[in-house]
Amino acid sequence: MQNFHNILYVSHATGDETAGLLQALAAARNNGAAVKVLIVCPAIPDGFEEFSQVCMDALAARLDEALDKVRAKLALEKDALALEVETDCGSRPAERVIRRVLAEGYDLVVKNVEGAAQRLGFKAMDMELLRKCPCPVWLCRPIDKPHREIRVAVAVDPECWEASVYELAIGLLRCARSLADTCSGELHIISCWDYDVDEYLRHNFPLSASDEELNRAVEAARATHRAKLDALIDASGIGGTLAVHHEIARPDRYIPMLIDEQRFDILVMGTVGRTGIPGFIMGNTAENILQKVRCSLLAMKPSNFVSPVKA
Repeated sequence: MQNFHNILYVSHATGDETAGLLQALAAARNNGAAVKVLIVCPAIPDGFEEFSQVCMDALAARLDEALDKVRAKLALEKDALALEVETDCGSRPAERVIRRVLAEGYDLVVKNVEGAAQRLGFKAMDMELLRKCPCPVWLCRPIDKPHREIRVAVAVDPECWEASVYELAIGLLRCARSLADTCSGELHIISCWDYDVDEYLRHNFPLSASDEELNRAVEAARATHRAKLDALIDASGIGGTLAVHHEIARPDRYIPMLIDEQRFDILVMGTVGRTGIPGFIMGNTAENILQKVRCSLLAMKPSNFVSPVKA
């Protein structure tokens, strides 16, 4: 099962950090992990250097207040976690975060979704981390439920043509299982694909095939895809309570719709690399899903992904 040992929490310390800190510290507690809180802020403009320390001290004080509130909610003693706070000012914050990951060996980056009022999709810094950060990225939205009622879903595609993609799918299932075990205990597995051959042939060409024959072809495709999904779940070795949502549908429509209908709180999802295009990790389908989800997101990449950002 997936375990995290060295977590980097990224803070702007300019808004409410409760959602992100709650999820980061809960993950650290559940994994026995160390946490560094990195406050990223713009560089101090020329002529205002004398105020640099004042600004950094104010940001750190604001973050300490947030940490105290979160520790109280989680019933954590102040020394219960190995936690340190650092401030990093400069331009291109996402790249600075990724360089930290590369240089200091973090295995999970956690941060609040960019923009306090952001209810749908992700903005520039978050998307840059999703595209370029080599380790899993957990982007947090508020979860107004007791911990044991938090609902976890994982999206997987059993059509694993490459070894790295297969390994990622197994990792997604195991990571989501571990996460669900610390929450509601039930893991929801989402898998769908766009079988548009049926619609394309049925509506665009005068075929001799009957609707019944086309329906049988669609059902055969569904059964084949489901068999591959069941084999993938078996290979992952996960147990516990599982609910499988398997549909012939466009993933970028079905997955966000199901998340809203079922009120899932955390989606675990992979981002798959394209050979020969460094740093380009997501196709249109993944991008479209990300811009429509309203829940927290834990995104993972293939193990052979190489970030275009250099340490």
